[in-house]
Amino acid sequence: MLVIGLTGGISSGKSFVATCFSELGCQIVGADLIGHQVLMLPEVIRQIRDAFGDHVIVDGKVDRRRLSAIVFSENADTPSNELKMLESITHPKIGEWMKIRFREIEQTQSAQAVVLDAPVMFKAQWDRLCDRIVFVHTDLTIRKQRAVGRRWTKGELERRERQQLPLAEKRKRATDEIDNSGSADSTREQVRTLWEKWQLQAGRANLKRSL
Repeated sequence: MLVIGLTGGISSGKSFVATCFSELGCQIVGADLIGHQVLMLPEVIRQIRDAFGDHVIVDGKVDRRRLSAIVFSENADTPSNELKMLESITHPKIGEWMKIRFREIEQTQSAQAVVLDAPVMFKAQWDRLCDRIVFVHTDLTIRKQRAVGRRWTKGELERRERQQLPLAEKRKRATDEIDNSGSADSTREQVRTLWEKWQLQAGRANLKRSL
């Protein structure tokens, strides 16, 4: 089963690109969704309480907004110790759940491929799970507009992005690229073209093995 990783800048529209792949029959595994589920695990809640204090736990659950205010400090241009601590707690669990989900899809569904939507893919070394990595490019102006829609404070997108791998490095490590700065139809067409190219390459590889 082909594993396609998506990378790019914050608010670049990776989730929409993942949806385009799903329209072609691929299954989506979202690291953010798994991360939210991991935050509900009793052992993770306990570790976060120990690391960050009782005030980030509300009604027995992790208050993600309060936790984000700590790990994404307004004064931090580089990954904070608090962010590193949180990632050391959550990333191993998220990685385990990803692998379990991959196995479930491979064993119980007919999907030819799975799309991994993981904002910190390289940072967490989840790129090692992927056969192809697609860099999703979107103009910064558009990404800033989307960040406003998330009710982020001014400069929060840039601040969070500085705490990730530089965009140039993400692009360099990718095997393919899609420009999501235009219309939805344009992005869909690029995804379809890329998918057909991979299908053709896979067919040629299978033919060579059979000869």
